[in-house]
Formats: sequence, C-alpha cells, structure tokens
Amino acid sequence: MKIIKSIAEMKKISNKIHSSSMTIGFVPTMGFLHEGHLSLIRIAKKMSDRTVTSIFVNPTQFGPNEDFYQYPRDIKRDKKLLKKEGVHYIFYPSEEEMYPKGFLTTVKVKKLSGILCGASRPVHFEGVTTVVLKLFNIINPDIAVFGEKDYQQLIIIKKMVMDLNLGTRIVSGEIIREQDGIAMSSRNSYLSKEERKQATCLYRSLLIARDLIMAGERNTSSIISRMEGFIKAFPSTKIDYIEIVDPETLSPLKKIKGPARILLAVWVGTTRLIDNLQVNV
Repeated sequence: MKIIKSIAEMKKISNKIHSSSMTIGFVPTMGFLHEGHLSLIRIAKKMSDRTVTSIFVNPTQFGPNEDFYQYPRDIKRDKKLLKKEGVHYIFYPSEEEMYPKGFLTTVKVKKLSGILCGASRPVHFEGVTTVVLKLFNIINPDIAVFGEKDYQQLIIIKKMVMDLNLGTRIVSGEIIREQDGIAMSSRNSYLSKEERKQATCLYRSLLIARDLIMAGERNTSSIISRMEGFIKAFPSTKIDYIEIVDPETLSPLKKIKGPARILLAVWVGTTRLIDNLQVNV
C-alpha cells in the first residue's frame, strides 16, 4: 500500500495502471473510517484490479458554522484499516494541493442540490460535486463506490456523471448499521451516551413507516406525521426534514404507488444525523 499526497504522482500512477490494461476502483472518504466505509472498499476490490481510497476532509462542503474543524480525524488508524483491507493506494492530499491559491471553479447539480439536506446546507452539495469531479479527474477510476446512507449525494453524483459524460461507473453500497440499527457515521462519535440511545429513533421511525406502508397506508403525509410524533417524543431531538420521495428523481410523493425512498435528517443534541430506507410496493 502506498500513500500518495501529490496530484501529479496520483495521475502518473493512474495512467500506469490503465496502460497495463488494469482497472481502478475508487472510494472517496473524509477518513475516520468505519465498517460502512470498509464495506464500500470491499465492493471496489471485487470489481477492479487496483483499489484507491482518498482521505480528504473537504472544506468546501462545510458551511461557515458547521463542523469542519471538529470533524474527527485519525490518519494512523485509517492507514492500518486500509492496509488490512488490501487497498493499493491512499490518495491523501493537503487542502493546498486540492485548492491552490486562486481556485475559483465549482460544479453544481441544479435543483437536486437545493432540496432535502441542501435546503439547510446550501453550500454542501456544490462542495461535494466539485471535489468529486476533481478526484475523478485525478484518479480516473473505472468505478467509484458511494454509500446509500448519503442517498441524496449518491443521486447527485450519478446525475453529474451522466450530465457531464464522465467515464466512471457509479456503484452503490448498502447502509451498514450498528446492532441497535443506527446507521454508521463518523459523526456518531459526537454523541453523548444518552444522545446515542436517542439516536436510534431515526431508524426506528423508518421501520414504523415501513410497517405502515406494508399494512396498506399510501398517504405520505399520514406516514410522515406518525414518524414526526415518534421522533418528537425523544427530548434531545429536533427534526430537520422527513420526506418520502421518488428514488430516482428525489421528487416528493403524495401517494405511494411504487418504489419510494424515505429520507430524514434529525438533530440529536448538537449533532445532525441522516438516514433513509427503501420501500417497494
């Protein structure tokens, strides 16, 4: 396993891999890795000859009052985990390497970036798409694997790839959960012991919604109302949004007539958590 900090060196390695008729599988991360990340890396390994993981806490996807400086970082631990998984290359650039002085260009997927998480985090997805496009141009992966926990991000990246005629195939990995159902996230480390218990309300509310739908409920406002009532019973919570949407377009649904995705964002104390669940009727 090699650690690459230079864009020029990473491009050189990528070109060498492709000139040898080998494929590259890529998993972008912000580090502080957990089993959710590692599950994506295993998918990339199975589908490619060489695996690249990036570790870069991307400043452009954080708003001015968000947790960029508090975001957990542990590169030593990450290196050990990636070596154990058999990753070939870690791309570990500095902020100055990725955004040199005078950097002005951004990429935005209109409409999709301003809804759901984008409504309360207006700069977030523009930062995500900009850095992902840069990483794709640097690494030139044949496939890139993204987790379904960040479902809106996954749909936005797919749309960017399609609209800009990029050659990378986007592959998704399912949500990996703790034993109590909470979706694995680096931000779970922010939670106190009591908040950690209350955070289970996100997944439990999704299961309530799923059970209602399986029992025949099709009115999304009724389903969302039940979810809201359940979550609000937990004193440390504050709902950002709950939506039931078309899984492909993210358009909100009034009635469920086919596949649907339930998405929510909830503050637990000072930590904002997201989760989602697919339902098929």
